[in-house]
Amino acid sequence: MANESASQNSPHLPWYQTAAAAYIGPFVAFLVVLSLVQQLGTDDSSAPWWRQHPEHWGYPLQVLICIGLVIYWRKHYPKFSWKGTGLAVVMGVVGITLWLLPPWIHSTAGIGEGGALPWLKWLGFQSRLDGFDPYLFGEETSSIQLSVILALRFLRLVVAVSLVEEIFWRGFLMPLLSDPDGDWRKRRLSDSTSRAIWLTAVAFALVHLGPDFAVALLYGALTGWVSVRTGNMWAAVIMHAVANLCLGIFILYSQWWGLW
Repeated sequence: MANESASQNSPHLPWYQTAAAAYIGPFVAFLVVLSLVQQLGTDDSSAPWWRQHPEHWGYPLQVLICIGLVIYWRKHYPKFSWKGTGLAVVMGVVGITLWLLPPWIHSTAGIGEGGALPWLKWLGFQSRLDGFDPYLFGEETSSIQLSVILALRFLRLVVAVSLVEEIFWRGFLMPLLSDPDGDWRKRRLSDSTSRAIWLTAVAFALVHLGPDFAVALLYGALTGWVSVRTGNMWAAVIMHAVANLCLGIFILYSQWWGLW
């Protein structure tokens, strides 16, 4: 998988120069900053805006850190390739359509309303209205403010999330699970096992635990299949980017902010 050299294989390298750090580090940083943003948030209306809406400054900080780490560790990743881009684009659209189907059915047909079948919520059949609202200052949000907020939000959604997650899930975890006793760096994605695909999909779904769990499991398995079919980690990144771009556009149209 990774570009290898004698220095990279040296046991005396500091941890931050290893391939494992390159594949795991951006993802860990993403989760750490996300946790801090969530901890700093408050519903106290008397608190300053940066406490009431920490995501508006925390998410851009998260993007800066994570993309910076990807650039710093770029030599460890496989050379970028457009191989499988067509399949990745199609599957990105298919994947996000499946992801959005439960809340759309809930909204249009009312399935899952009333709480009679609470397990339907775990399949995504529930309202997704509350979440990251780009109209930070309500109707007083200027067009310039809105443009900047949306640009930063889409940069995170389409670029940062796609890179950080797929470098970890498909670039590191899936090869590792395919051959736990071997060298994951030398394991080709095209040789990934079905067990590794599904275990990675389960881990991906657990990170999205809640109403997105079931669709995340399906999406994760689909991305694993694309990775194996193309043998290209970047195809998974492109698929994720396309899916998230479509998701962002849908959210702006529907104003279902809870889907962010």
